[in-house]
Amino acid sequence: MNQKSHLAAVCDDLRRITKEVGRFIKLEQERLTSQGVESKGLNDFVTYVDKAAEVLLVRELSVLLPNSGFITEEKTIEQEEKPYIWIIDPIDGTTNFIHGVPLYSISIALQYYGKTVMGLIYEVVSDECFWAYEGSGVHINDRKVQVSQVSSLSDSLLVTGFPYRDQGKLDQWLELFKALLYRSHGVRRLGSAAIDLAWVACGRLEAFYEYGLAPWDVAAGAFLVQQAGGTVTDFSGNDTFIFGKELIATNGVIHNDLLREIQQYFVANQGLE
Repeated sequence: MNQKSHLAAVCDDLRRITKEVGRFIKLEQERLTSQGVESKGLNDFVTYVDKAAEVLLVRELSVLLPNSGFITEEKTIEQEEKPYIWIIDPIDGTTNFIHGVPLYSISIALQYYGKTVMGLIYEVVSDECFWAYEGSGVHINDRKVQVSQVSSLSDSLLVTGFPYRDQGKLDQWLELFKALLYRSHGVRRLGSAAIDLAWVACGRLEAFYEYGLAPWDVAAGAFLVQQAGGTVTDFSGNDTFIFGKELIATNGVIHNDLLREIQQYFVANQGLE
């Protein structure tokens, strides 16, 4: 079996596994009470469902690809260096999940010797599975999609998040937010970076930008955007976005214009720490 056929088979099983875990997450959301919620920091929450879902995913993916390693948000398994590495966020959008807002997702990327070769984002409530492996193109369930062809920032709908891990640059962030409100069709805030990226990949939005991000927030979604024909960089225009904590993902056409706007507020001010 060649690499593409191997990835196709793994992706089929990954879709099945993720949907099964998604059903568990959705059922548990209906039972969730405040006793099941813990705080990891300012506006940074985790529930028993996050942890249980991560355990389920790790168990199933360990069977799917034996001897693979993991980078996970809830750290239910020790990180080890392996040729294949899964990068997992069991519930991206936990605050939405806690409050019953139906925008949260499972985000899973697969890397092979440090290169992302597969990405999947499962939007649990809408039952939309965004997936791609290297060379497959991007799909929502069984429908192929791509980034939008909007050619100007002024005609673009953008999406962002407000960082809770590093609020030291929040004033700059809000100034940028204000500027982009006047330069675009609007700026949305959905509460799940994974969904933000998936929606850029399928053309619902033209761009996503944020800082203070973790690898499990962006690894799958960034791959989807790239496979759908878009562009992903950090705020300096480089490719360190998975572990570099900052990211701009666009349909490619408006990338340079949006990057210039962001750099007025960040790179010109010694960037982000």
